[in-house]
Amino acid sequence: MSNTFVAKKLEDLDEIANQLIEVFASEKKIVFFGKMGAGKTTLIKAVCKALNVEDIVSSPTFSVVNEYKNKNGESLYHFDFYRIEKKEELYDLGLEEYLDSGNYCFIEWPEKANGLLDGNKVEISITTNKESRIIKVNAS
Repeated sequence: MSNTFVAKKLEDLDEIANQLIEVFASEKKIVFFGKMGAGKTTLIKAVCKALNVEDIVSSPTFSVVNEYKNKNGESLYHFDFYRIEKKEELYDLGLEEYLDSGNYCFIEWPEKANGLLDGNKVEISITTNKESRIIKVNAS
């Protein structure tokens, strides 16, 4: 299944985030592809807002993973693998435990995981042009 959304302005992301949550259905592993500055973290912020996250959502570039809580006290995990150089770093981080937790795992730069993210997941690719962000969603 695949869907495409177009955000012409930042405010469009709130509605797109609500639609994405419907697309996710029961899948909790969501990976985000896009160039630096494409809007991966911005889209994750909008999705977290739609999931009633009360914490401040920010890029985990240096910490690699941030944990957020929603209004029900459930954890959501936000990963940024940009600085990862070897997949052993992800084992050391305990990535498998996060993925097996049953909680949402939003992952930026998943290509750095070298095969650790196989299996069911939703892939979101973000590209930009002068007028908009194009958000393509594929569930595998």
